[in-house]
Amino acid sequence: MPDYSIHVDVPLVTVPVMVTTKNGQFIPNLKKDNFRVYEDGKEQTLSDFHTQEAPITAVLLVEFASTNYFLLSDTLNAAYTFAATLKPQDYVAVISYDMKPDILVDFTQDKNAVQGALNSLRIPGFSETNLFDAVYDTLDRLERVEGHKYIILISTGIDTFSKLKLDQVLKKVKTSHDVTIFSMSIGWYLREYCETHGCTGVTHGMASYGMGSIDWLQADNQLQTFAKLTGGAFYQPRFQGDMVDAFRDIGENIRHEYVLAYRPSNAKLDGSYRKLKVQVVAPDGGPLKIRDQHGKDVKYEVIAREGYTAKHQVD
Repeated sequence: MPDYSIHVDVPLVTVPVMVTTKNGQFIPNLKKDNFRVYEDGKEQTLSDFHTQEAPITAVLLVEFASTNYFLLSDTLNAAYTFAATLKPQDYVAVISYDMKPDILVDFTQDKNAVQGALNSLRIPGFSETNLFDAVYDTLDRLERVEGHKYIILISTGIDTFSKLKLDQVLKKVKTSHDVTIFSMSIGWYLREYCETHGCTGVTHGMASYGMGSIDWLQADNQLQTFAKLTGGAFYQPRFQGDMVDAFRDIGENIRHEYVLAYRPSNAKLDGSYRKLKVQVVAPDGGPLKIRDQHGKDVKYEVIAREGYTAKHQVD
C-alpha cells in the first residue's frame, strides 16, 4: 500500500481518502475529476489517482484495565467481528495497555492467533490507563513496518499518568504519515453501564490517580483528534450492538479507499506542517450530488488526514 513518504529525489504526497455515507457505507465509482486537494489553501495538481482494495496491516490497541473490566466481555465479542473479516493476506497485531503496552501477538496472518490474543484478555491487574504512552509506543514500533498501517484504538480516552504529555503524542501523530487511526471510545458505554449497574469503583479508581471528576468530553476529544489528524474515523458506541457495527464499518472502510497523489507546489522539505483539505465535487467543479436507487440525495462525508510534515525521510 502507498505511504506518505516524501523523497528527496521525487517529492510526492499520497493521500488515502474515504468517501462514505453518514452511516458509514463506502461510496464507489468516483473519478479523478471528482477530487480537489488543497495544501495550505492552494489547489494541487493530482499526478495519480486510483482505488484499491488491498491487504491491510493493522494493530488492535486495546485498553485493558480494571476500570473497564465490566465491559470487557462485550468489547471482546465485538472485536471478534473485526477478526472475522480478516483475509489470508492481512497482517494484524494485538497490543493491550494499562500501565504499559503489552504485545499479545505480533504481526501475523493467522486469524486464530489474533482471536487467541483477544481471548487472553480476562482479568486485568491494574487500573492505570496510560493512553498517551501506549499510542506513542505503538506509533514508534510501526515506523519499522513498511507500507501504510492502521491502528484500531479501543479506549475510554482517559489517561491516568503517562510519562508523555498530550502535545508530545500529537506531534508524533502528525509526523506518522503512513498511519491511520480509527478510535473507538468505550467511555459512553462505560457511563451508561455504571449508571444502571452502580459500578462506583470504576470512577473511584480513576479519581485516585488525580482524575477527580473525570472529564469525559476531554477524553472523547482526545480520541477524536487522533482519528481526525490521521484521516481515520471516531466511533462512540452506546450499546454492544453499536460496537459490532463500528468494527464492521472499520473493516469495510480500511479496505475501500481512493488514493490521491500529487507533487506539492511547495517542494521545500523544511520540516513545516502542511494543512491538507480534500473536497469531492462534480466534474465541472460544482457541488456533487449523489443519489440512491430511489433518486433521493445521499448525504456523505470525506475522510482524509488533516496534514503532513514536509521533511526528509529515509526509507
